[in-house]
Amino acid sequence: MRRVFVIGDSISIQYGPYLKDMLADRFGYDRKSGEEAALTNLDNPMGANGGDSSMVLEYLTLEHNHGTRYDILLMNCGLHDIKSSLTDSSKQVPPDDYRSNLQSIAKLAQKMANDVIWIQTTDVVTEIHNARCRSFHRFEVDVLQYNKIADQVWESFKIPRMDLYSFSRAFGTSAYCDHVHFTEEVRRLQAAYITGYLDSRFPTF
Repeated sequence: MRRVFVIGDSISIQYGPYLKDMLADRFGYDRKSGEEAALTNLDNPMGANGGDSSMVLEYLTLEHNHGTRYDILLMNCGLHDIKSSLTDSSKQVPPDDYRSNLQSIAKLAQKMANDVIWIQTTDVVTEIHNARCRSFHRFEVDVLQYNKIADQVWESFKIPRMDLYSFSRAFGTSAYCDHVHFTEEVRRLQAAYITGYLDSRFPTF
């Protein structure tokens, strides 16, 4: 049985239980630990929440130094990178730093895992997000820019990508339960989408 390990933000935490159940008879499942801490505040990444690209790079570096190995590594970061300051609109992780971080993440991940797969960052509806979140802003245009940067990096490293962005966006604004997270039904469908991708890429007989 092949094993899947997930490093991702709160979106992955929320579809995670569905994904684990859907993969149960064909894949082992695990993720960055600390789910209880992560759920205390999904906007402030702790524990199982991978956070921004700097945090993912730091985590992978520590794990690499400990000799950690993965079979199938599913990764995502982006939503925390594009957080914009309310005072000067600066990004938590500027685009050039995001690109550099992803390049370092890719190099490490390919050393540590048999297979690496990137999951695209899900969409932000600017008007919904910024009306409901008062501590920082996010903008749809930044999701597009950072997804494009990620696509370029993964293409250069020949790392495959899952387009969870387009899949989730197709459900429209009713898919959101708050400023950026999804309803239970959409979480279940996201898990089914990822399961289908893994089944097609790693068929079991």
